[in-house]
Amino acid sequence: MNFKESKAIYLQIADRICDEILLGQYMEEERIPSVREYAAIVEVNANTVMRSYDYLQSQSVIYNKRGIGYFVATGAKELILSLRKDIFLREEVEYFFRQIKTLDIPMEEITEMYQRFCKKEQ
Repeated sequence: MNFKESKAIYLQIADRICDEILLGQYMEEERIPSVREYAAIVEVNANTVMRSYDYLQSQSVIYNKRGIGYFVATGAKELILSLRKDIFLREEVEYFFRQIKTLDIPMEEITEMYQRFCKKEQ
């Protein structure tokens, strides 16, 4: 896994696990790899993965069955989408709008680009 310097590694790992949940790699109520297994997958120290798991557990995305392992919580997919939407709207949209205004890009052009993007993604 290639890490970015601008964000803590444990948060990048947490994002990756959330992506895997969203993509259906881990389903609700399904066990996810152990801390040691996941550390080997992403090639980091197990303590870093443990921190990621603690973070995801605090967000109610995963939960621990003592002695068995970590599992994806019921409703995790919807929760992840909701959390990411909130972060996107709070942190990224303002910058996007500022750039549109600064560069004097008409909203019609943005709308057309978005519609082309949506057609291409289908």
